[in-house]
Amino acid sequence: MTDTPPTPTKSTPLAFKAETRQLLEILIHSLYTEREIFLRELISNASDALTRMAFEMLTNRDVLDPEVPLEVHITSDPEKRRLTIRDNGIGMNELEMVENLGTIARSGARAFMEAAQEANQTAPKPGEGSETGPAKNLSDIIGQFGVGFYSAFMVAEWIRVTSRSYQAQAAAASWYSTGENTFSIEPAEMAERGTVVEIQLKEDAAEFTDLNRLRQIIHKHSDFIGYPIYLGEESEQANRQSAIWRQYPRQVEEKEYEDFYRQLTLDSEGPVAHAHLVVDAPVQVYAVLFVPSNTERTMFSPRRETGLKLYARKILIQDYCKDLLPEYFSFVQGVVDSEDLPLNISRETVQSSRFMTQIKKLVTAKVVESLKALAKDKPDAYAVFWKNFGHFIKEGVAIEPVDPESLYPLLRFHTTLHPQEWASLDDVSGRVKAGQNKLYYIMGEDERSITYNPHLDLFRKQNVEVLILTDPMDSFMLLRLTKYKDFELVNAAAADAELPKSVESIPEAEQTPDMNATDLSMLIEKFKSVLGDRVTDVRSTTHLLDSPACLVDPDGVPGQPLQRVYKLLGKEYESPKKVLEINSRHPILTRLSSLPADDPRPAMVIEQLYEDALLVEGLHPDPASMIGRIQSLIEKALA
Repeated sequence: MTDTPPTPTKSTPLAFKAETRQLLEILIHSLYTEREIFLRELISNASDALTRMAFEMLTNRDVLDPEVPLEVHITSDPEKRRLTIRDNGIGMNELEMVENLGTIARSGARAFMEAAQEANQTAPKPGEGSETGPAKNLSDIIGQFGVGFYSAFMVAEWIRVTSRSYQAQAAAASWYSTGENTFSIEPAEMAERGTVVEIQLKEDAAEFTDLNRLRQIIHKHSDFIGYPIYLGEESEQANRQSAIWRQYPRQVEEKEYEDFYRQLTLDSEGPVAHAHLVVDAPVQVYAVLFVPSNTERTMFSPRRETGLKLYARKILIQDYCKDLLPEYFSFVQGVVDSEDLPLNISRETVQSSRFMTQIKKLVTAKVVESLKALAKDKPDAYAVFWKNFGHFIKEGVAIEPVDPESLYPLLRFHTTLHPQEWASLDDVSGRVKAGQNKLYYIMGEDERSITYNPHLDLFRKQNVEVLILTDPMDSFMLLRLTKYKDFELVNAAAADAELPKSVESIPEAEQTPDMNATDLSMLIEKFKSVLGDRVTDVRSTTHLLDSPACLVDPDGVPGQPLQRVYKLLGKEYESPKKVLEINSRHPILTRLSSLPADDPRPAMVIEQLYEDALLVEGLHPDPASMIGRIQSLIEKALA
């Protein structure tokens, strides 16, 4: 049985206007997705009142109870289903109660409803979009002041607010409403300064009298309020109060960062890197960001989605805000807080604004800066980071619409000259041959098979470094990464790939004698006869040294990176037929040209050389089909 307060007798009940009542219905039933948010809003209001009191006392000591510490107290009575939130902040007199509690957002209710009606009329109808209905549109246009309080009616049968202003001569007053059509204000007895909010909870909201439940909500939403929040009759402090992101980096020890990270993530391993951002202009923003050691979440991790925790004035607004970093930095965890953040009515969705754009720009730049510092100061730690998160950076290069170049210094590669080390583009460009204005890359299915790629023959011989690319994301990255500083990126497997002019030619004594023109012409015709329309052409090349043949793209077709992108995306795209280039100096081909025309072996060898080239390029549709031919060739060789 609830303890209903007596009907006020010293004042006439005041009716909510019809439009205001409609607004109240929207606030209670439409905009808040979790009922626990009401406590966050009431604590936030109490914190605002304490902050205003602290500001007032900077210049005015002629106030009621000047020596009383600024605090929030929350108590509950499970038997009565009663919850009480008390602060000793700035307080209100009767007139201020009318203004603050009797008028939603201090704005014309009718004007608001007209805007809401217009927004609803222009909203997509059900079935026409993924986000429909008035609630979303209203959340974009409702003002932000004085409305969070009304969310308490989600859980309340009635609410009574008793307050006394900081002004010593001001009288206390009490506001009361059931959330229906009326509210009332009457004089009250209250000795101390501040505000007391009493909530008679609905039967299905009795959980909010449980101290453990209240403690959980405070930890989640209001842990870093700048004033102590005391819970229960024993006045146990329920919030940690100190927000390390609001301190200057020089004031925070490394262990404090690590402790905060473990508290935030429940990760038994420490972060591989952290960043601390404190900026006053163009917007005021505080942030502490962490790069975890690996991509796997533990079974104890509280993180269920990507995104950063977003606070406004130390009040948690969103657990997983995805608007603070680009998608390719989704692995970053941490907290962002701003004084300048404009919020919508429920504080659950940040209003689209230039503030968010500026904050995102600042936070993103800080992450990039921190990763560059990690790479420079702790290369071994950065190698661990790259192993776990490198594909995110490549994704960023591929999709970053504004400044993909800022990510280029973060890229790392294995190369043909340093296959076991991670090299940056600066490392590779710093080791080029004299006069070299290109950086070369080779693509393949895995690093081991790339070592057999015939396109690398001349590069290996001349000791020219080539980037090794085997990650599927490399194909997308190369659509944007076509140049680094003054160096053009060139596919070493392209038919027109040229070595630097400064590279010395192979001495004549080291070259295998070439076959004569007649024999070469006959051999090429033999290849064309055997392979038919499986290739567009067969021609001799000087790019091969140790390999007998290779496949290259004909002129006018999309480059290899784009071909791989089409393949990875499952697009209806047929790979272009290749040109087979042969090494006329290779022993296999010189001997092949000397065999009689009726010998069956040349056709088998040509088929095998072609399929070997397919295999190296990762294009062979059925490698097992080669087994029979290989065995026949072995048999003939042994005979």
